[in-house]
Amino acid sequence: MPRAGLSRDRVVEEAALMVDEVGLHRLTLAALAERLGIRQPSLYKHIDSMAGLHRDISVRAKREFGGVLARAAVGRSGAAAIHSMSHAYRDWAREHPARYESSQRMPSPGDLEDEAVSLEGIQVIADVLVAYDLAGDDAIDAIRALRSALHGFVSFETTGSFAMSANVDRSFERLVHGFTVALTQWTDTS
Repeated sequence: MPRAGLSRDRVVEEAALMVDEVGLHRLTLAALAERLGIRQPSLYKHIDSMAGLHRDISVRAKREFGGVLARAAVGRSGAAAIHSMSHAYRDWAREHPARYESSQRMPSPGDLEDEAVSLEGIQVIADVLVAYDLAGDDAIDAIRALRSALHGFVSFETTGSFAMSANVDRSFERLVHGFTVALTQWTDTS
């Protein structure tokens, strides 16, 4: 019988908090069970495996991250929406490094829940880019470029790869501003 008050959602929630403290690849079932105040075998009443737990953390992280991006963009359009969403992206990734890493995990083929939640986050970015009247491949290229720019910056920043003396916040502002300027001429191929 599962422990009263303990559910799959609660186990995944605690694991998600834990990975931000210790790292995604240092999460152990023994440590999670101890943190929850249960014996390790009792975890299997709520999860099926470590791989399943990683998948559940990823789905939860994608849902949280997509919500953060959507809230940052709501009520804004164009450059203001991109600016706000980009800052929310960076802030969330820095506050939740392991969850951010997990949110970048591709869904397994046929995992409909993971596929849907993955697309929700991308749809937020697509919705923000609507102000630039991009369609088809132009829109896809812009989505990929923005995701790549933000992911690259955050990845370098969170691993301490920006060692030069220039202000990192200023560099980020320029990245976002430069991207919004580029979007105004995105389809100009001359």
